[in-house]
Amino acid sequence: MNNILELTDLSKELDHFRLNKVSFSLMEGCITGFIGVNGSGKTTTIKTILGLILKDGGSIKLFGKEMTEHERDLKNRIGVVLDEGYFYDDMTLKEMKNIISPAYKSWDEDVFVSYIKRFNLSLNQKISTLSKGMRMKYAITLALSHHADLLIMDEPTSGLDPLVRSELMDLLLEFMKEEGKTVFFSTHMTSDLDKIADMLILIDDGKILLSEEKDQLLDTHAIVKGDNKLLNEQTRKLFLVLRETAYGFEGVTSKKSSVHQQMSDVLIEKPTIEDIMLAYIGGSKDAI
Repeated sequence: MNNILELTDLSKELDHFRLNKVSFSLMEGCITGFIGVNGSGKTTTIKTILGLILKDGGSIKLFGKEMTEHERDLKNRIGVVLDEGYFYDDMTLKEMKNIISPAYKSWDEDVFVSYIKRFNLSLNQKISTLSKGMRMKYAITLALSHHADLLIMDEPTSGLDPLVRSELMDLLLEFMKEEGKTVFFSTHMTSDLDKIADMLILIDDGKILLSEEKDQLLDTHAIVKGDNKLLNEQTRKLFLVLRETAYGFEGVTSKKSSVHQQMSDVLIEKPTIEDIMLAYIGGSKDAI
């Protein structure tokens, strides 16, 4: 399986934040979830990949080519959906499309019109009148109308109702049925990735903490609950995070087999992606 995107030691210094030698790769044919709490570096990483922010150091390769040397050609193969939108609110959908479409060599007007109809959008409607959900559908329409091979999405479901979020997940699965397609999906709402993600990359404070197959991650990690008397100096080391109360303990482990061997009479449950993320960053759900 080919690597579509390769980041090597990507660095960027901002006023109060730093990307610290970020390295990871995206494989062709995979939906990769880019997870982390707000402010962890997801948007800065994506904007640097797209050239919206200039990197201080490191390498960005797309489809085997250095981004800085082949930027125009490579961007023709990328569809982008950003949370901010970057649309002119006073324009109609048609006027905005007329500005964007000439930038892409492979723009397909028939595909564009088909998505407009599918999402019940009106080309004469002003962007300022669109709801959050309709604005996102319009952004996706533009992103998919030039036969992009890589779809990069930054917090696309933030602020959307569950029905629209479900529609988006179905659309991504539909997109992935085409050969050679790849999705890079940044979100702090990890439940969106439970059904669709193949790979997960966790970033925190500008550093990559893990990059692994989702199913492998869920299989090797567990939530463990039991009596406090089972905790000692040795068993405590089995946990990424551990919470104790008068009624017992609850912890998340990446060493499920060792827990089975060393701790009897404990309850072992399958974690969610969110459970694992918070265990690695030492955070709480209030931080998301």
